[in-house]
Amino acid sequence: MKIKKKLTIIIAIATFLLTISPLVSQTTANPVKAVEFYNRGVDRLTAGDYSGAIADFTQALQLEPKDADAYYNRGYAELVLGQYERAIADYTQTLTINPNYVNALGNRCYAYYLTKKYEAAVEDCTKAIALNGNFADFFIYRGNAKDDLGRHLEAIEDYTKALSLQGTRGQDRIFYNRALSYNRAGQQEMALRDYNESLKINANFAEAYHNRGLTYYKLGNREKAIADLEEAARLALSQGKQGTAAKSQSAVALIQGQKP
Repeated sequence: MKIKKKLTIIIAIATFLLTISPLVSQTTANPVKAVEFYNRGVDRLTAGDYSGAIADFTQALQLEPKDADAYYNRGYAELVLGQYERAIADYTQTLTINPNYVNALGNRCYAYYLTKKYEAAVEDCTKAIALNGNFADFFIYRGNAKDDLGRHLEAIEDYTKALSLQGTRGQDRIFYNRALSYNRAGQQEMALRDYNESLKINANFAEAYHNRGLTYYKLGNREKAIADLEEAARLALSQGKQGTAAKSQSAVALIQGQKP
């Protein structure tokens, strides 16, 4: 990344779980120093030095407090570090300066979801979708929030739309999420179908085996339920997921202890 002019830098920075998007930062007050801090912040962000990036974007904002991109990038670093409330505050500042900053809406939606502010997450992602309806992650985030609000059928619609946009990246997770929504909506056969699709894509998906096993059990197929749960436990142990393995093993013991 290079500074083409002293007052302007053009960079590409990955948003959190969003596509890489070009950002243009223009400064007017103390331009050289503000751009230098901003550019160094981008370098640190790219290198994974999120704390250092936050410090640099903070310095840039002290010199140029109306730089939407600096707030956005600082919010990204805070989101990665799990500082969700700070990230929300920075995305809010970004949107105060530029209400149509679509990636800030999408990232704030995700941060709201992580802090269990599901209604706010739905609202932000709905706004983001209105600005760019061709971005799968917005539908995924909104689907997650709707599912946690008990709006399972609406979540299914969002996951279905995401699948039509996503291509191949991450489809195993989307099928898995939609399967969970089908489970919660009482549509076990549809859930089973989606778990099958998820496992076709990712045969090492321990959680998908676990939940497909439970779905088989709900459908009355004890043999397949036990086989899936045992496979889930095996995979989970090999992946260091002790909690998932314990749940799968407990489910097997419970099923085996029941009369057919």
